[in-house]
Amino acid sequence: MRLPLPLLVLFGYRAILGCVADRVSLSASAPTLDDEEKYSSHMPAHLRCDACRAVAFQMGQRLAKAEAKSRTPDDSGLQELSESTYTDVLDQTCSQNWQSYGVHEVNQMKRLMGPGLSKGPEPRISVMITGGPWPNRLSKTCFHYLGEFGEDQIYEAHRQGPANLEALLCGGTHGPCSQEILAQREEL
Repeated sequence: MRLPLPLLVLFGYRAILGCVADRVSLSASAPTLDDEEKYSSHMPAHLRCDACRAVAFQMGQRLAKAEAKSRTPDDSGLQELSESTYTDVLDQTCSQNWQSYGVHEVNQMKRLMGPGLSKGPEPRISVMITGGPWPNRLSKTCFHYLGEFGEDQIYEAHRQGPANLEALLCGGTHGPCSQEILAQREEL
């Protein structure tokens, strides 16, 4: 029995797609949040490094965007913002809605996910929980760093490069991304 070419092609595609669909089975479930992760107004300790890195990224991005719009270059040719401008930019950064961030679970470990956070090894499919307490927690974290370091010190670190801004906010011996703090998190 000979089939016309269009029918043969149609059956061939179905056979190929059927085989691929039989072998690939993806499933994902939302992270199971404990009471602290659900109800606390503060960022849980095991997510503070990710939160700090997200804040540093957002501050750096918004300051760089403001500098690109600035028309007054300094001696090195870089755009430098006035104190009132960078203070406003940092305040607006902390006041943003933070809706693009959320928590997901990879290998039984919960992590923040969003712009500026490295993806690392992840499953092919995952579920991210956004909204709820996460935007408010990130905003509080951002304002905490403004209060702790001040706008001048944050802007100066930004001017030295993104790595310096992240090191100022997140590094140090007691920063949320210090090796000692991360080692304690791994033990949990």
